[in-house]
Amino acid sequence: MYRILVVDDEIRIRSIIRKYAEFEGHTVTEAGDGMEAVSLCRRETFDIIILDIMMPELDGFSACREIRKTADTPIIMLSARGEEYDKINGFELGVDDYVVKPFSPRELMLRVEAVMKRMKRREPDREKNQIVELDNGGLRVDLTARIVYIDGARVDMSPKEYDLFFYLLRNRNVALSREKLLNEVWGYDFYGDARTLDTHIKLLRKTLGKYSEYIVTLRGVGYRFEEH
Repeated sequence: MYRILVVDDEIRIRSIIRKYAEFEGHTVTEAGDGMEAVSLCRRETFDIIILDIMMPELDGFSACREIRKTADTPIIMLSARGEEYDKINGFELGVDDYVVKPFSPRELMLRVEAVMKRMKRREPDREKNQIVELDNGGLRVDLTARIVYIDGARVDMSPKEYDLFFYLLRNRNVALSREKLLNEVWGYDFYGDARTLDTHIKLLRKTLGKYSEYIVTLRGVGYRFEEH
């Protein structure tokens, strides 16, 4: 089972998450604000962090930024706000998932499990690197090492951008529905805000720059990585 750090200034929220997490067999540590969370992460190691945005002392975005300086622990962000800007900000900081309050504690536990499964799948195959080159090598992707080069320069992506991009790339020229992408990349039967996928596509296209044209929107269906 997992060591979970739950960060929220509301005792009631922390108690609910602890109750469900411990029922699933996980160990829970609580923090009431961002400063306490950063301090705990510097002293201890956690498998996953559930982090609220709106907190005193240090908000969730700032806490995430500080934690990312020393650890790549997966983070699920909680927020009472559902604006796209908040999601983009969180995902650009490397947040693995985003849950809007009020939420189902059971769904949150499913998301914890899904994030952890994705982390295990990221382990590379050491036997042989899988390289994909497009546009005469202008876009070069090492699927095994999780490295992307654009016109010879290495680019960085958030963990979820990598997961989404690599799934699209491995299934290039295949029409992929939103439900399929959410289930395969996020790792659970998604029944929340489907705009999460669209937000990540927008971020991915921004990262790819002129090569964003490879990602084709299929109106009413989903997306396809179209190899020219």
